[in-house]
Amino acid sequence: MTTAIQLTPQDTINRALDLAAVAGASGCVVLVAETSSANLRWANNTLTTNGAMRGTSVTVIATVGGGEGTAAGVVGRSSITDTKLRDLVSAAVTAARGSSPAEDARPLVDGTVGPDWDEEPEETSVSIYESFAPALGEALTRAGKENRWLYGFADHEVVTVYVGSSTGLRLRKSLLRGFVTATGKSGELSQSAWVGAATRDFTDIDPLAIDAELTRRLGWATRTVSVDAGRHPTVLPPTAVADLATFLYWRLDGRDAHEGRSVFSKPSGGTRLGEVLSPQPVGLRSDPHLAGLETLPFVVARSSGGSSSVFDNGLTLTATDWIRGGKLENLMLSRFTADLTGAPVATPSVDNYVLSVDGATGSVDDLVAGLDRGLLLTCLWYIRVVEPQTLLLTGLTRDGVYLVENGEVTGAVNNFRFNESPVDLLARFTAAGATVPSFSREWGDEFSRTATPPLLVPDFNMSSVSQAS
Repeated sequence: MTTAIQLTPQDTINRALDLAAVAGASGCVVLVAETSSANLRWANNTLTTNGAMRGTSVTVIATVGGGEGTAAGVVGRSSITDTKLRDLVSAAVTAARGSSPAEDARPLVDGTVGPDWDEEPEETSVSIYESFAPALGEALTRAGKENRWLYGFADHEVVTVYVGSSTGLRLRKSLLRGFVTATGKSGELSQSAWVGAATRDFTDIDPLAIDAELTRRLGWATRTVSVDAGRHPTVLPPTAVADLATFLYWRLDGRDAHEGRSVFSKPSGGTRLGEVLSPQPVGLRSDPHLAGLETLPFVVARSSGGSSSVFDNGLTLTATDWIRGGKLENLMLSRFTADLTGAPVATPSVDNYVLSVDGATGSVDDLVAGLDRGLLLTCLWYIRVVEPQTLLLTGLTRDGVYLVENGEVTGAVNNFRFNESPVDLLARFTAAGATVPSFSREWGDEFSRTATPPLLVPDFNMSSVSQAS
């Protein structure tokens, strides 16, 4: 019996590149992602599960032909051993030979070797919760004594990405990412509230503070008020702003805008680059080196489409202003879409963003204190696109919509379905607070490197009352 050999990421890449060359590929890129994760889950005031997992994924991008006649084949699999690697490479080369020339074909990124290329993948374990878990235990005990129920999930993940190509490119980067999402319910389960937060290492997450905020919100809900649908002055905390802003960020696709399929397209043709989207000094910026929001400093693309291209793997990512001073400055462009749209340089997507308003200070509570009557909307869910041309979204409120009267929260109100465009909201909000790290209820488990401000919208559209709870 032949024993399968478990390869290091570096060995996997080097061997795959050799196999691709022997199989007749004219070029090749290999992506290896080693993932290590650890999680905690609790329900009914009791820690229910904890565990640690590891996984590996390998993607081979083989090219055949040359110049504009280059075709690409992309095949990805998990848990690749030495005996399976040959089949994976063969499948990618076969797929390339069976494909039409790729419209986004460009020379593979020139080879550079990163200083940490030879290092092993990093790992996490349940020890990451060394200080978090005891505090969580205190919070669970406190909730039981006060006739409340706590439910939640904490996850920590370290992904180490390796990129190698036939041009000599050899890059490595480890990324830390964690989050906690917690729901509190009253003893009779008639009220609920939600709090979430993102982190890199859980040293900045305090379960007792999360429990205190849940307790405060459940206290607000001891009084319930029926409110009709309509347009209401509404305070959106950073979490709810991230629910909406993340959708806006994902729609900054330059090709869609160029071809008239986007809110960033001009009705007369072309894009809205240079157009003022907000009278306020709004900024939307990405930077792979943002402190606390660090992400990959190079492109990793497992497929081509829109603003991404498999031919751009390894391309250096830099800080990019998408919106500056309220004006649309850049759209997401691969090298191909940059050429297609006449842009001077490629501006690929970066896996983080910061939304800010110049000069804005203060907190959610400060915005609430300045509101005579309106709503505090803590989080959204089940968000879907209604109209791409305006980026009109619909969705539901959940786990906490509160009535504000004379600058104070005075009760909980019913849930709503909403209809709003985040692009329109940037043009209509009337006050903002300081930008802080935020965690989207809807998108945070897949896109958590965000920072947003709280906003006051004078006429948020609650289109109908919802029976969702």
